[in-house]
Amino acid sequence: MVRRTYLNTIFEEDCIRGMRRRLPRGCVDVIVTSPPYNIGVPYGAYKDEMPLEEYLAWMEKLARECRRVLKDAGSFFFNIGDRPSDELRALKVAESIRRCFKLQNTIHWVKSIAAPEQGVNLGHYKPVNSPRYLNNAHEFIFHFTKSGAVELDKLAIGVPYGDKSNIGRWKHARQDRRDRGNMWFIPYDTVMSKKEHPAAFPPRLAEMCIRLHGSGKGRLLVLDPFMGSGSTALAARALGCDYVGFELDPQYVALARRKLVQAGTKQERLFS
Repeated sequence: MVRRTYLNTIFEEDCIRGMRRRLPRGCVDVIVTSPPYNIGVPYGAYKDEMPLEEYLAWMEKLARECRRVLKDAGSFFFNIGDRPSDELRALKVAESIRRCFKLQNTIHWVKSIAAPEQGVNLGHYKPVNSPRYLNNAHEFIFHFTKSGAVELDKLAIGVPYGDKSNIGRWKHARQDRRDRGNMWFIPYDTVMSKKEHPAAFPPRLAEMCIRLHGSGKGRLLVLDPFMGSGSTALAARALGCDYVGFELDPQYVALARRKLVQAGTKQERLFS
């Protein structure tokens, strides 16, 4: 059991060392995290560049520790992106983690979508200044579990049927709500001057992961080994879950704590 004093806390320390020191085996229900991508993002206290093999070994080491602290029926949601010029990097990282876990689902976080024929042009992405590569408008969220057989609450993030005649057509379609699928459109603000963290993901992304795992399964403990600006903690709080996180950079720790204070004790949903 996790010490009560560790709950709802962000620790300013290395995540692997911190998990070993503070978290017992099999105590975490859900892990939602996004590590440094190793593509030269200008973080404050961390240099986001190391030899690829060294980075992959670090990710496997992280995965082993995440497996230790995760419950047998827990979920590990791992967000990572690529450079347009190196589209296999994320898959190589996923392969490193798969040595410790089963890959149960691959989710695509769509940050921008354009279908002008249907009058759709939504979201943002960081432009690529190259005549060779398309703009990268999506990132991966790999859903890992220990067994590959964890049951999910798919309708918790479900969407209404476009064709209402489908309701009742199949035995499982008893309400106006269907599986969202693995393409999640979640836009984010790309104006760097307004960002206090260079690679923050939206709290909505973390909330969808927690709700998909099943936020109605009691009071869950949610872990983020790379807490950054606090998105996972904000989502956990909004859902009435406990959280614990680790972050090396003192400025980001202060930022996350400030956001949590500003959120107060309100248990508001981040999206409907």
